[in-house]
Amino acid sequence: SFLLDSIDGKHARRTQSSTPLGELFDHGLDSWATSIFVLSFFSVCSRDNGKTGVSVYTMYIYLSIVLFNFMCSHWEKYNTGVLFLPWGYDISQVVLIAAYLLTGTVGVEVWQKPLLFGYYITDVLVILLIGFSLFLSFPQTLYNIHRAHLKKTLKHDSLYEGLLPLVSPLLLFVLLTVWVVLSPSNILAKQPRLFLWMVGVAFSNVICKVIICQMSSTRPELLHWFLFPLALVVYAAISGLLGCMEEAVLGVFTALLTAAHVHYGVCVGRQLSEHLNIYIFSLKKRVQE
Repeated sequence: SFLLDSIDGKHARRTQSSTPLGELFDHGLDSWATSIFVLSFFSVCSRDNGKTGVSVYTMYIYLSIVLFNFMCSHWEKYNTGVLFLPWGYDISQVVLIAAYLLTGTVGVEVWQKPLLFGYYITDVLVILLIGFSLFLSFPQTLYNIHRAHLKKTLKHDSLYEGLLPLVSPLLLFVLLTVWVVLSPSNILAKQPRLFLWMVGVAFSNVICKVIICQMSSTRPELLHWFLFPLALVVYAAISGLLGCMEEAVLGVFTALLTAAHVHYGVCVGRQLSEHLNIYIFSLKKRVQE
């Protein structure tokens, strides 16, 4: 999948079938698959049992950092018009493949034994992730935007317009973190997969809208619509109003959010298909009615 994800754009340009629909389809699915890859990695490492494994809070931080890096790349393109993927993306894919191969060859026990000085492989990977994010990916994004500013090639002159796509993702992260920290039933520990799946779907929907805005040169909305129901759910949860229903409400909210995201993707795909007079999975043109 890593190789196919790297050559699909070149193949589209070679066949003269490169369109905004293909870009949205590619990067939109990437934004969703990113969280799934992280969840699969946690399944390989296993959950913390008091001695080995990865804690659910480390999982949440890890996933948030990965999604933040993905978002920064498209925020950069929104401002510069150029999608620059840092080496961290390729390194993460190689590390993930190596983790699968290592687990398949040696077994899951490799994650349960100290690697060096009492540190486990998962500890090293988390340190590397934070290091690449703070000292490679994010600084590179800021540098590229600064360079575009010096060259006067920025697509948005005002600071407000440039920072606008970051408002909803940051508020989303704040609300989710408040829920994780203040949950009376410790919802992340009780339903880690469901909660992290919901985090991935929510970020994917936000990022997809940023991708559409940068493709169409339109202004993104200040507040994403699902921030309001999410804020109500978080308030009801941390205030104790949900009580023992917190897990059930999380399940219902996640199901509705997933359905809304799929519906959004299908509708946008159909609209772009009709507007560009193309089929989604074919090089043939649509027949004009």
